[in-house]
Amino acid sequence: MTAHEDRYGLSLSTSSHEAASAYREGVDLMLAGWTGTAEALERAIAADPDFALPHIARARVHAFYQQGDLARQKAAVARERVAKRGTERERSHVETLALAIEGRPPEAIASTLKHVDAWPRDAVVLSLPLGAFGLFAFSGMPDHDRARHELCERVAQHYGEDWWFLTMSGWAMTENGDVARGRGVTERGFDLRRQNAHAAHAVLHAMFEDGSIDAADRLVDEWIPSYDRAGILHGHIRWHQALGALEHGDAARALAIYADVLQPSATKAPPLNVVTDGASLLWRLSAYGHTVPEALWLEADATAQKLFPKSSLPFADVHMALFAAATQNQEALAARLAAIEQRLTEGKLPAGPVVPAICRALVAFAREDYASCVRTLAPVLGEVVRIGGSHAQRELIEDTYIVALMRSGELPRARALLDARLHRRPSLRDTRWQAATV
Repeated sequence: MTAHEDRYGLSLSTSSHEAASAYREGVDLMLAGWTGTAEALERAIAADPDFALPHIARARVHAFYQQGDLARQKAAVARERVAKRGTERERSHVETLALAIEGRPPEAIASTLKHVDAWPRDAVVLSLPLGAFGLFAFSGMPDHDRARHELCERVAQHYGEDWWFLTMSGWAMTENGDVARGRGVTERGFDLRRQNAHAAHAVLHAMFEDGSIDAADRLVDEWIPSYDRAGILHGHIRWHQALGALEHGDAARALAIYADVLQPSATKAPPLNVVTDGASLLWRLSAYGHTVPEALWLEADATAQKLFPKSSLPFADVHMALFAAATQNQEALAARLAAIEQRLTEGKLPAGPVVPAICRALVAFAREDYASCVRTLAPVLGEVVRIGGSHAQRELIEDTYIVALMRSGELPRARALLDARLHRRPSLRDTRWQAATV
């Protein structure tokens, strides 16, 4: 590889060996969800300030952490630099990432697909629609799991045994229902590069889907010491471990994990993970019949209100509704619901009516109006996928529905749902719940 190419053999418009090397390192660290990404990209920028690609990659890292102003500033610089010195591929690369950073999803998706057709080995652009928080997942489309899998299949011939691609394509298979194959592919990618948080995470999702809860727990225990607490996925990987603890009914361990890495005073995660991981774990604890100290809810809610004061991503809004419901914060909920309904009326809510329906059902559940929760959720259960996120994250809604069925005396309906889930994968919790429906 020359100093003028990235790791995928695509040319780089820099004559600086140091800038090219630091950029390659920064991209690999970003694709692995590893610490040191921002520092490597800053080194690339310092070595050649006119090299556009590290600017736009740095903008993407700012966007991960919801640093919108910094992200847009860096994107503007990248556009300016690439117009003066950049190839056609680099101009398209910068523009596509900038559209995503500026919150223009339809344009970003169209630009991504066009770009990937022309330059399928541009992994940074290909990464945009992939994953549980990617452009496809947050587009409102009901078939985003299938879309990710099909996109990966289309370009697989261009990647071979690349550690990053195996990780993401394997996870796409898993989420699309091909769990055994997805786990095998993801594990191949993980074996090629163990310092890859996205691979560890994707393997945990496959283990969640096939019921390998104890193996997942061991994987986290063995692997997590190698991953800095400041890593973008550190808290979320431990969140998976907390879900495993709840499978065993071990609320104390789940709460200990929460206090260690998920609580606002302890976490180093990006804002979206802070809100979604914290809210969903506390809600699950409570819905499963465990006691959650009110102070934990109040502290987490106060943090969430600062991070997401206004209606934004439906995935975030649903988790904000968990906080509002659990803390009986009617004012915050009413304001958010009004904003969601307004966006729906204006045609600006691609995920559709499922978003306000979930929010209302969660409030009914928290009020112990389980019959109302069931009535509200039943017609939209098939549409929950449109809020994005992963199966493991969205299962919280189905869990809430099942508990509401059981508590409102609808035992046959609860049992039917549990039977279907247990045919898909073993689950200690579902087995306990099933016994309670007889």
